[in-house]
Amino acid sequence: MRPLRRQIPSMNALFAFEAAGRLGNLSRASEELNVTPAAVSRMMRRLEDHLGTALFRRSGAGVVLSEDGRLLHDATSRAITQIESAVAEIEDRSKGVDTVTISVSTAFTTHWLMPRMARFKADFPSVDLRFQLVMGPLSGPVDDVDFGMRFLRASETREGVFSIMPEVLIPISSPSYGASRSDGAEGETLIKLSEGEPHAPQNLLAGHDLAGANPLIFADYAIVVQAALLGQGIAWGWLSVVGHWIRHGDLVPARPRCQLTSRQCCFVQSSGRTPRPVAGQVRDWIIAELQNDYREVSRMFPELGIPPLLGPEG
Repeated sequence: MRPLRRQIPSMNALFAFEAAGRLGNLSRASEELNVTPAAVSRMMRRLEDHLGTALFRRSGAGVVLSEDGRLLHDATSRAITQIESAVAEIEDRSKGVDTVTISVSTAFTTHWLMPRMARFKADFPSVDLRFQLVMGPLSGPVDDVDFGMRFLRASETREGVFSIMPEVLIPISSPSYGASRSDGAEGETLIKLSEGEPHAPQNLLAGHDLAGANPLIFADYAIVVQAALLGQGIAWGWLSVVGHWIRHGDLVPARPRCQLTSRQCCFVQSSGRTPRPVAGQVRDWIIAELQNDYREVSRMFPELGIPPLLGPEG
């Protein structure tokens, strides 16, 4: 393979190409790069002539990437993002700070991590923990972060995947709601994720869902948990999210059972980043805390039938 410097007319052309493709407009790209629109146009023509292919389709509204353009733009964007991350990390190191970025759900961040953030900062005073927040299901690639939480089946595991616990869901409510009512009791309020969410509990647990009426339906699971905390009804609680609230009595099991899926809660290491010791230490801290929650909830409520963790500490 020829060196990159021989495959493109200049590195500036790549920066201009990335900006034009992202913004869909050569004039806006020129403003971002602090050059003239004519300069961006010249760089794009030189790059296309050098590669022998059209990278854009021109239109009155701007430019649209061609198939070849999308291929090059995806690679260029990833490379620039990695360079930006490396530069930011070097700058942080010079200040005595290690930046660790994780991909997690808004619900996990709000209801699991925030209650113990002071303890995390005490254990990692020089770590700047940053988040790539996911509102919907925890799925898809883990990019531009150190590691991310995902729910995976056994066939999806690979090198760089760290299993934490089985995916366990527990019917939860606040102690004040009246958890002694039976399934389907008149007036029972169920707090649910939108039906359109493929990983909503009612879809994951087909045939095992809670019965009831008067549903409250939200698109964000963080709000589902908050509604349960406020005594608005009964919800399915992912143990990986609500473990803290159950351990401290803010939420209680609303039924003497739990439900398992075929998936595992895992941390997935980003394939685009070199593993760093500090990121591994943060990952292991979170795993230990999650597993402590798992064991403690199982001990407090044996009637739930939560299976033991596998491994030497299970």
